[in-house]
Amino acid sequence: MRLWHEQLIPLLPRAQLLGQHRECCALRGGGWGKPHATVNYVFTHPFEYLLQYHRLVIAEMKRRGYNVSPEWTDETYRGKQTPRAQTNASRYAPSSPIYPEHDDVYLSECLQNLRTKGIVLARP
Repeated sequence: MRLWHEQLIPLLPRAQLLGQHRECCALRGGGWGKPHATVNYVFTHPFEYLLQYHRLVIAEMKRRGYNVSPEWTDETYRGKQTPRAQTNASRYAPSSPIYPEHDDVYLSECLQNLRTKGIVLARP
């Protein structure tokens, strides 16, 4: 799984958006720090970046009327099996993109990846 370029979040089809939420939940929980080639860059940044990114995903889900378990809006929540995090998301000013790796090249890669799945999105 990957974290889609954040500009694509509002454009993702339902399945990809919900998959993105599951990926964020997994990374916030026991998946934090577990190597995976597609998301390794996430671990080189503060955990709070993932929280900011996940907030974007949750906001889009809510905008579309999807139900989101309220515990995921708590920045310390990391899932039922993982102890709560010690975080201070407010010390990190939101930036865009949140992850510097989410540049124009990454955007093109994400769009191409979606095309291989039969999903064609207009470039944001």
